[in-house]
Amino acid sequence: VIVDKVMMMGHIALLLLFTAVSLPFRFGSSSLMELGSDVGIQVFNEVVKSKPQENVVLSPYGIASVLGMLQLGADGDTKKQLTAVMKYNVNERSLKPIRKLKKILTSKKNKDIVTIANAIFAQSDFKMEKPFVTRNKDVFQCEVKNLDFKDTEYAAATMNQWIKNKTKGMIDNLISPDYLDGALTKLVLLNTIYFKGLWKLRFPTENTKKHNFYGLDGKVYQVPMLSQMSLFNYGSTSTPNGLWYNMIELPYGGENISMLVALPLESSTPLSAIIPHISTKTIQSWMRNMRHGRVQITLPKFTAEAKTDLKEPLSALGITDMFDPFKANFAKITRSAPLSVSHVLQKAKVEVNEDGTKASAATSAVMLARSSSPRFTVDRPFLFFIRHNRTGAILFMGQITKP
Repeated sequence: VIVDKVMMMGHIALLLLFTAVSLPFRFGSSSLMELGSDVGIQVFNEVVKSKPQENVVLSPYGIASVLGMLQLGADGDTKKQLTAVMKYNVNERSLKPIRKLKKILTSKKNKDIVTIANAIFAQSDFKMEKPFVTRNKDVFQCEVKNLDFKDTEYAAATMNQWIKNKTKGMIDNLISPDYLDGALTKLVLLNTIYFKGLWKLRFPTENTKKHNFYGLDGKVYQVPMLSQMSLFNYGSTSTPNGLWYNMIELPYGGENISMLVALPLESSTPLSAIIPHISTKTIQSWMRNMRHGRVQITLPKFTAEAKTDLKEPLSALGITDMFDPFKANFAKITRSAPLSVSHVLQKAKVEVNEDGTKASAATSAVMLARSSSPRFTVDRPFLFFIRHNRTGAILFMGQITKP
């Protein structure tokens, strides 16, 4: 998050957001992690509306984290809007669960590797409120670093290098010098998440062959397809208006995290008809009702990378004041100058191959299991979700229209 000083002459302050964290604490039937993931899924839904034919990759976990970090600094209507969309308040009640979640995800005992890092880069003469700094250190383990934003090239390069280091080289060049205003930029909040998981059931390399993939543009592409016949959880379900789709769970070696793949049953059903009906509760119903059996699965080998400006999607959900220099209220960050947000950015990358996955970024459903010996062939646009099963957190999700 990059925070700039707002000049009442009309300059727009810059607050740049990267990815985020969520929380495993129960509010009714949903955990904070699931509430945070639902925010990310809603944002994803808004993004794909404007990019129906493009690969889209986001980290719902990351989006929820950044919004949580912002909540710690927001006040008044700005905070009310954030809280309303997120459906939870980052307060004393939720601080311990947030810390616990990060500990669960990043434990060295896990076979699957998850690393999370947060940082505040601040102009050296910029004074922040101590509670804001203390809480971010305590809850999000934020590093606090001084940086001279007057040299925009150097500032951008420094932060991009930090991001690159924390994501093992997978994410670079997130922040362009053009996003920084040498006179106004005062603060940047950054969050990164890196995931590497090996499949519990590895795809044999000798099975990888080129097959047809039917794109949204009507073209047929030859792409490398992973293939194996093994025991998986799988099933079929429908949206409330009767559109059927299939799903399958591909567990990673640690068995705490899985990739879920979903695609419409009929090739004529667009992904855009399925996505609005998916939430963490939908995914919970998948997990409860999938059957376990032998499946012949064919899945594209793919790398997908996307950089997304989340300002418009967040605004569409009702988070608007923080982008308005005359309405934004971040008094809990600083009282020395008004601050507002001009960009919310996320860049995510996912690689899927024979060995596993590397990644660095409420609808009720009726479910039926098919009785025939199934084939699960992913030869047209599909959705994927990388989910932490214990907490319900969605670490990454994506729409793949062309591998």
